[in-house]
Amino acid sequence: MAGLSSTSPVPTDITVHQSSRVLEVAFSDGARFRIPFELMRVYSPSAEVMGHGPGQEVLQTGKREVQITALTPVGHYAVQPQFSDGHDSGLFSWDYLYRLGAEQDQLWQDYERRLAEAGVGRDDAMPAKAGSSCGHSH
Repeated sequence: MAGLSSTSPVPTDITVHQSSRVLEVAFSDGARFRIPFELMRVYSPSAEVMGHGPGQEVLQTGKREVQITALTPVGHYAVQPQFSDGHDSGLFSWDYLYRLGAEQDQLWQDYERRLAEAGVGRDDAMPAKAGSSCGHSH
């Protein structure tokens, strides 16, 4: 492992599986993850998704069918996926990809909880950027 100043695992292999919509990532520590495109999309580390501070996250919905149409390396530390819905501003660092893979069960639970709290479904279309409505009809 000479030459790596950081102890963080780095990807040794990244495969985009279009048909099953997962990003398969093998890391230098032997870990191998299959990260769903949808998970990457709803947890994209971009301002558009994360907001500009805690509590400003924009809940993403309707991303189950999203594809990764391109994957661009950024330096030696990240990849920048282009999603089929036009979203391409998220930089996924190796550490972040590792966390998405290692913690995906917990992340899915958090996502489902946030959907429930917002009263929206996973497959609902994203609301327009206009004013927010607060309907509680179930």
